[in-house]
Amino acid sequence: MPLYRFHEHAPIVAEKTFVAPTAVLIGKVILHIGANIWYGSVLRGDNETITVGENSNIQENSILHTDIGCPLRIGANVTIGHGVTLHGCTVDDNSLIGMGAIILNRATIGKNSVVGAGALVTEGKNFPDGALIVGSPAKMARLLTEEEIAALPNNAHHYASRGQDYLTHTQEI
Repeated sequence: MPLYRFHEHAPIVAEKTFVAPTAVLIGKVILHIGANIWYGSVLRGDNETITVGENSNIQENSILHTDIGCPLRIGANVTIGHGVTLHGCTVDDNSLIGMGAIILNRATIGKNSVVGAGALVTEGKNFPDGALIVGSPAKMARLLTEEEIAALPNNAHHYASRGQDYLTHTQEI
């Protein structure tokens, strides 16, 4: 896995964490146990810290970056879909960010929330827990049902399990 020190800061990767060989981690990046970073993703912590919580997944070709004064925090059991851009924002526990979504500096996604595919969450926008967030610019469409909230961790658990499978059964040929 390509890990790069930037100045005095090097990524910190917990045990049982899968980082695909084509993913890149630079500088102030912290991955908690069970996190998984998939192929082609870039986590560039050259300004502030990027933290990925326990059992959270960053799917293929996602970009995570920060600006000075805008750290990026992803809680536990979060799914970041393919091709997502996260920039200096917070995504709380058990949330799902749909494919191609963009979330900008100082925006906050509450726990147990869903950001729809292709949504644009503009700078400084804050959404409550349990929100369904869609559109460009993103708006809260409604609150999620109890059943929808209960199902949210399933994707993160699937990816955490898949990451462990990749740790032990993937080999370059």
